[in-house]
Amino acid sequence: MKPCRIPFITLIVTLVFFYLPIGFLVMNSFNTSRYASQWGGFSTRWYERLFERTDILAALGNSVKIATAASILSMILGTSAAFALHRYKSKLQDAHKLLVTVPLVLPDILMGMSLLLLFVSAGMSLSLITITIAHVTFCLSYVALVVQARLQDFDFNAVEAARDLGATKFQAFTKVTLPLLAPGIFAGGLLAFTLSIDDYVITYFVKGPGSDTLPTLVYSMIKKSKDLPVINALSSLMLIVTFAVVAFSQRLTRSEPSPAK
Repeated sequence: MKPCRIPFITLIVTLVFFYLPIGFLVMNSFNTSRYASQWGGFSTRWYERLFERTDILAALGNSVKIATAASILSMILGTSAAFALHRYKSKLQDAHKLLVTVPLVLPDILMGMSLLLLFVSAGMSLSLITITIAHVTFCLSYVALVVQARLQDFDFNAVEAARDLGATKFQAFTKVTLPLLAPGIFAGGLLAFTLSIDDYVITYFVKGPGSDTLPTLVYSMIKKSKDLPVINALSSLMLIVTFAVVAFSQRLTRSEPSPAK
């Protein structure tokens, strides 16, 4: 009996549907012509123009600062939440899990509006700080889930063995637990970095004057047809970075914990 080819054909059609527009975008980033409908020859002029734009470089700096801070804070808070969910059992455990996972399914527009109201009520000025806080609220949930999945296969006997050999709780944590969980923690951090640097909706609600990030700046540039080729070049570079980060994150997630020595 021949294997059914429908799943394979469906996979190919889906991949073409998703990646053909991306390929078209990358191709046009090297197009000499300003218009996507006509090919004027190969050129890197739009990449040169890209690095001449001070507003884009400023937005890039903001995005990197926010994503770095949000990913670090998310790794700390998300790892703590994962430990609490895995190690401590109580009647409120289901409620705790719900609170951690809700940001994953909550609509971005609802989260953005609620955070905006919170910051305004607290008298906080909208700035890079409010954007960072907003990004941490949804990024830590992803880190928590990644680390919690890592904890499912974690051998706590290694920690107990370290304690029996005279290690303090802090030494057992830093020399046994943390190294074994590091791939999962960093994978969650890289995922948080990607989500943060790519976010538009929530950022739009909580950003202030002079705190544009790459996604918000790109959206404002789309309204100007003369900026479209530069946007193609910028998007192509962002795609490369995103694919690299996701691939490295998946590699960390798949790596097996090494036995403690």
